[in-house]
Amino acid sequence: MFHLIFGLPCLYVIARVLGPLPWPFALKACVAVLLLVASQYHLWSRLSSGSVFSPEFPRALVILFNWAFGAIFLLAAMQLALDVVTLVSKLVPGGGWPLPATWRYAEAALAMLLSAVAVQQAVRVPPLKDVTVEIENLPAGFDGYTLLQLTDLHISRLFPASWTREVVAQSNALGVDLIVITGDLIDGSLATRRADVEPLRDLRAADGVWLIPGNHEYFFEYTAWMRHYAELGMAVLANRHTVLRRGDDALVLAGVTDLSASHSGQPAHDLDAALADAPVGAPIVLLDHQPRDAARAAMKGVALQLSGHTHGGMIVGLDRLVARANGGFVSGAYAVGGMTLYVNNGTALWPGFALRLGPPSELTRFTLRARARPRTN
Repeated sequence: MFHLIFGLPCLYVIARVLGPLPWPFALKACVAVLLLVASQYHLWSRLSSGSVFSPEFPRALVILFNWAFGAIFLLAAMQLALDVVTLVSKLVPGGGWPLPATWRYAEAALAMLLSAVAVQQAVRVPPLKDVTVEIENLPAGFDGYTLLQLTDLHISRLFPASWTREVVAQSNALGVDLIVITGDLIDGSLATRRADVEPLRDLRAADGVWLIPGNHEYFFEYTAWMRHYAELGMAVLANRHTVLRRGDDALVLAGVTDLSASHSGQPAHDLDAALADAPVGAPIVLLDHQPRDAARAAMKGVALQLSGHTHGGMIVGLDRLVARANGGFVSGAYAVGGMTLYVNNGTALWPGFALRLGPPSELTRFTLRARARPRTN
């Protein structure tokens, strides 16, 4: 069913774009076959590795598949819009406007161009984004504290060791106090990704590198990956917290497992356990891969929640659907009660749909500031 759903846009393109073109049947048949092959990218990924989440092809082929798949997706959307306009025109006196072949050529060229831009935006090392967050009762020792959020790295054939090394170099150059990674670090087994994640060993921050699992960690040898992350020098916050200190001042950094964890027989997402015995009065920064449980975190007194998972919605228009699946949260900062929720667009994204048109990838540096108290007369 999964592969059939992704094949529907291709069938629509074949019927409504390719079919009416004045080409020889043999040529149209060859192009149709190529389109069908491209549309089944996820089937070939599953056959290559046993999982649609880990295509084990050469990087250039993964990029080519994403470009072709994206072009089909965009072309289907464009043709659907044109078909709706054509249908509506039939209701207008003197309407029923024909759709010339030149329009089909033009939309195909535009779809291919936009898809190329979308893939380029997806696979680049992301630019830096600075975000200032005001926190009530932030201790003076943490006023101006900086932390870097990485999320949804999806280290894979598409985001290999060379890409990871560049991300690490840019992260270390920022000289932040803390680095946090909010899940979905990998796509693939430990055996296939060991070399690609190795550069993460070099991440450096004064208060360390801390991470939580995302939903993709549960697709691939969860226990082995958690152990390996620790061996790389990254501390795992799975339903627990740590206390960061500057002299007598304290800041709580808490992390939870993914909301999907219990479906894999692993410890369920447990915010209460993560906050148990945290110092009273110390502001809490929570790492939670998915943003949709933010209201509960706000009720528990969390000051700042950092999430990912949505990839920012990836494409303008598609982001609205992604938001609906994530409690209305998709990209950027939200005020949830007295808490700030930040939903990161992602350092990278799933190599099965590596397209970005609108929401950019980001290396996100946060600066914490004490919220000014309102004056009373």
